[in-house]
Amino acid sequence: MTSKTEDIVYRLKKRAEIRRNIPRGEPDRISDLLEEAASDIELLRRHKTHLLKLLATIPSIITDKLL
Repeated sequence: MTSKTEDIVYRLKKRAEIRRNIPRGEPDRISDLLEEAASDIELLRRHKTHLLKLLATIPSIITDKLL
């Protein structure tokens, strides 16, 4: 397991935060992309967890159908 500071989502969000604190004359699109990537990774992780739970129920579903 990776530590919080090693986690890619944490690092992407932190980098976006750092970039946003740098004064610029216009919006920082790279910060937007970093945050969007972090959000997408979080969503994919939630989907993965959900799918793994569903897959874990398949053997019992098959067994129930056979009995």
